[in-house]
Amino acid sequence: MRHRAVLLAAFAIAAPGVAQKMNAEEFHKRATALQKKGALAVFSGGEIKKLMREGQASGDASRVNRLALEKAGKPPRYCPPSGPQKMTSDEYMKRLDAIPRAERSRIDMTEATTRIMAARFPCK
Repeated sequence: MRHRAVLLAAFAIAAPGVAQKMNAEEFHKRATALQKKGALAVFSGGEIKKLMREGQASGDASRVNRLALEKAGKPPRYCPPSGPQKMTSDEYMKRLDAIPRAERSRIDMTEATTRIMAARFPCK
């Protein structure tokens, strides 16, 4: 259970302004490797921090893109309800895993996160 809390932190702790450095497939591989460590993942602090920064940067960029589209009067790709939204690391990884590996290899984490959010919060 503790390793899930560590992975959840990878997606929940803010690190604004951090540029993305990996594509979605690289993120998927690294996060999956951490999950496989189970409770021992707690000893991978550096890797956890890198994934936290990457995950937060992708979420921030996806949100900024959505807001810019709305401001420009264009339809956004996803429509979350107002207020903060939470997603467990397990749900995020399941949704990331649903993106075919070939596509994950070609897209960055912002696009992956946008696709994940579009599946979770489709616009009506």
